[in-house]
Amino acid sequence: MLTKSIPSLFTVGNLFLGVLSIILAFSGEHGIAAVLVIVAMLLDGLDGRVARALNAQSEFGKELDSLSDVISFGVAPAFIMYVVAFNDPTVISPAFAWIVTAIFPICGALRLARFNVVAGTPGYFIGLPIPAAGGVLCTLALFVNDINVYVLLVSTVLLSYLMVSTVKYPNFKKAGIPKAAIWITPIIVAAAILIAIKWPESISKMIFVPLLMYALYGLKKKR
Repeated sequence: MLTKSIPSLFTVGNLFLGVLSIILAFSGEHGIAAVLVIVAMLLDGLDGRVARALNAQSEFGKELDSLSDVISFGVAPAFIMYVVAFNDPTVISPAFAWIVTAIFPICGALRLARFNVVAGTPGYFIGLPIPAAGGVLCTLALFVNDINVYVLLVSTVLLSYLMVSTVKYPNFKKAGIPKAAIWITPIIVAAAILIAIKWPESISKMIFVPLLMYALYGLKKKR
């Protein structure tokens, strides 16, 4: 019974980090908030692999994962971007900022709902996965002093569109974890958290580049 619960612990950890990220965003700790979303991405990538390695996949785990993803990669990144870039009424109309902020998690929820009920193409995701979209958005927010706020607005809307689009993105889920190596995963997570706490903004900005390349890859492939 305990073995079957291990994947859900990773998922709950993902959700916990998403909620904590929202709290930190409103506390002014934007760099740490963004890096917690990145660590949540790591947990999200591990829960399914651990479940397959332990043969502990379940409908409960699948639904819990989707609900957690909406918070950690939909709501949290949208709040980070709102607090950092959209929360100035002298630059952006509050109502417009609220709408753009809300669109992102809504499209993320639609993307997850479609993923749960519609059969995809083997080896590909249909639409930008919400963890990747959330990762791009929360790290992009850290460049607020270097990028025009209207570019950030357009980027938020574009990422929202890509999630609900039919653009194909590579699926790396087949890269599994051997059952004998599962004990290493808590060490990997702990090391990631320590590194993230030590260099929050630097790590987040470094991770922004590969995430952005993944998001743009789908557009290039579509063309």
